[in-house]
Amino acid sequence: MKNEKNISILKEMAESVRICMFTTFSKDDEFGSRPMGTAKIEEDGSLWFFTNEYSLKSKEVSKENNVLLAYSDPGNNTYLTVKGVAELVDDRVRKEAYFSPFIKAWFPDGIDDPRLILIKVVPESAEYWDASASKIVVLFSTLKALVTGDTPDLGKHDTMKF
Repeated sequence: MKNEKNISILKEMAESVRICMFTTFSKDDEFGSRPMGTAKIEEDGSLWFFTNEYSLKSKEVSKENNVLLAYSDPGNNTYLTVKGVAELVDDRVRKEAYFSPFIKAWFPDGIDDPRLILIKVVPESAEYWDASASKIVVLFSTLKALVTGDTPDLGKHDTMKF
């Protein structure tokens, strides 16, 4: 039951933003980040992305598959980071199901583009901040904390395991 709740929170927050900073790590403690659009979040919580099979990102995923996804919606004061394990997947059925006109801008030949491959990220843990109250409420809470010496109540914050 807890996992279903965590997946629901993950889906709601990530789907509202769609674009994340997709960070890969190497064994040399180097990392690379790039913006990527989430193509799909499945019911089990796995996140799917389209990419070029021959890109540096694909090479990084195939060598060291731990990734961090960072979703940010400053307008709604919501933030989500997801730690997970990534793998390259060549699945024609999923390509057809998840492909969109937006993806066509990078892959004009559509699902038949020989460079097109999917990245599947299985989440292991996530952390989120949700202060989706209006900016006035957040400002008031911050000012009140300054006056009273308390910590401002800026909404929900939690860590989740999958």
